[in-house]
Formats: sequence, structure tokens, C-alpha cells
Amino acid sequence: MTAVEATRGTLYAELARQMKAAALLDRRPGYYAVRITATVAAYAAAWAALVMVGASWWALAIAAVLAVVYTQLGFIGHDAGHKQIFRGRRGNDLLGIVVADLGVGLSYGWWIDKHNRHHAHPNQKGKDPDIEPGPLVFVGSDAHGRRGLVRAWTRLQAYIFFPLLFLEGVSLHIASVRAVADRRAAGPRYRFLEISLFALHACVYLGALFVLLTPAQAVAFIAVHQGLFGLYMGCSFAPNHKGMPILAADDGTDYLHRQVLTSRNVDGGRFIDGVFGGLNYQIEHHLFPSMPRPNLRRAQPLIRRFCLDHEIAYAQTSLLDSYRQALRHLHEAGRETR
Repeated sequence: MTAVEATRGTLYAELARQMKAAALLDRRPGYYAVRITATVAAYAAAWAALVMVGASWWALAIAAVLAVVYTQLGFIGHDAGHKQIFRGRRGNDLLGIVVADLGVGLSYGWWIDKHNRHHAHPNQKGKDPDIEPGPLVFVGSDAHGRRGLVRAWTRLQAYIFFPLLFLEGVSLHIASVRAVADRRAAGPRYRFLEISLFALHACVYLGALFVLLTPAQAVAFIAVHQGLFGLYMGCSFAPNHKGMPILAADDGTDYLHRQVLTSRNVDGGRFIDGVFGGLNYQIEHHLFPSMPRPNLRRAQPLIRRFCLDHEIAYAQTSLLDSYRQALRHLHEAGRETR
């Protein structure tokens, strides 16, 4: 280890000691008890309202409400995946599976594996699954060689980005189906539980809609619900890293600098905290993934001051500006096609 690497490692250890001394790594069972109870109650109330409304086009308003509730449940699953809620892994995993597979219809095992790889190598080419080329490209070199309609699509990807998010929910469900059907995708300890709860969600969800609503209303409900769910999820994660530096595959940046330099915070107060499930404190979350969500707000000024004191660039901006930066990055990444 070089002297520079040793110094940087010491910096992170010093920051971690500050977080521990301020009790910011301690669990917050009271907060999560209230948060989970309120979210589950909203979930149950929305479905109860659908039963009461019955075969009416007013059901589409409930679909919009459920899109919000599903995303908030997803945030709880995210926190469980990072072991923010319980001390032990087993409790967090079981809660995450119930919330994700049964409550939302997403494979917890698949998503956590993918998300943990992102956390280990944020914005690092070839290692971060969130910047792998697909319908969108986030690295300019990935646009090279695209032809025909794909080339035209990539050329316009900055304009297509937000409309494309309406399909994100469908994409997540398809990936989850593939994951639970693949023996290699889900951990052996929870594979049967994941498959059972995922299948139960699918049956109850589709069954309830086509029993309570007319076929046309059921299809419209699914389109509104899944479309807005995907849009909400996509808008929650898009500001965090899109438009921040892309690291080369062989980049050797230390943990502290890698997490801070590739992440962006979004300001806006407690309302934004609630809407984005604490993900607006992306720098703090990436530095300390197991830090409970309510502690991120308290940690933010301490970590920002630490970064400024050690001349580490700390990115924080408004929500609208974060989207502007993300879209500008997408536009630049598609330059190869123009």
C-alpha cells in the first residue's frame, strides 16, 4: 500500500469514527416501526378503496395512489437490503422478501445482488450494472457502432429518457420473473420463499383486478399503476449518479473518494426526504449504506464539512438541476451517433 492509499484509508476510518461517535450508525427501530406500519396501512387502504369503488373508472385514481405506495414499499425493501432496519441479516432479508416479492412483485434477491454490485463500483465501467448499455447508453464509447433504428434511438435518448421510465416498472417485473425462474439467481436459503411470495403476489394482483373491474378497466389500471410506479422509481434513482464522473474499468480510486465523487445529493428539505426515501442523501448513503434512513439527514452536514476540509468535491444541487445534468450527460453519451 502506498503512502497516499494509506492516508486515504485513514481518512475514511476517521470519518467512520465521527459517525459512530455521533450515534448515526445506531438502529432506529421506532422510526421504522412507524414508517412500515403507515406504509402497510396505506397499502391496505388503497386496495380496500378499490374493493369499495368496484367496476368504475375512478379505480384509475387508486392506481395512481398505489404507484406511490408501491414505491414507498420499495424504499423499505431497499433499506432492509442494506441492513438499516435490523441488526442481523436474516431479519432484514425476510422483511425485504415480504415487502418486495409479496408487496410489490419484485425479486428481492435479484435486485439486492444487482444493487450491491452498483454500490461496490458506482459509475465504474464494466462493473456497475446500472451503467451497462441497453436501451440507453451512459458511456460514449458504448454508442459507437450502433446502426439503423438503434442508432437513431440513441441519438435521441435524452429526449426519450422520461417517457421510457413509464416502462421501468414492467422491466423490473420481467427481470424479476427471469430471476426467480433461474436457479442461479436467487440464494438457496430463500429461493422457495421468494418464488412462493412472488407467485402469490402475481395471482392476487391480477386476480383482484380482473374480478373487481371490467377487462378494459383492469388493463387500464395496470397501465396507469405500473407506468407511474416505473416513473416514480426511475425519477428517484436518476438524480443520484447520472451525469457524475464515469470511472475506467481499471480505476483504483479509494473507497471514500470513489463514493463521493460519483454521487450527487439533492436538496429540498424534509418533503424531498420523504418523496425520495432518503435517496437524496446519496453521498452519505454510499459512504455508509447501513446507516438508517432518518440518520442520513443528520449526517449530511458533518460529511459535507469533512469533504470540504479535505478538499474532496461534494456535489449537491436542486432536483430540477440534477435532472438537467442527467439529461445533458445522456445527450453527450449519444454524441457518437450524431
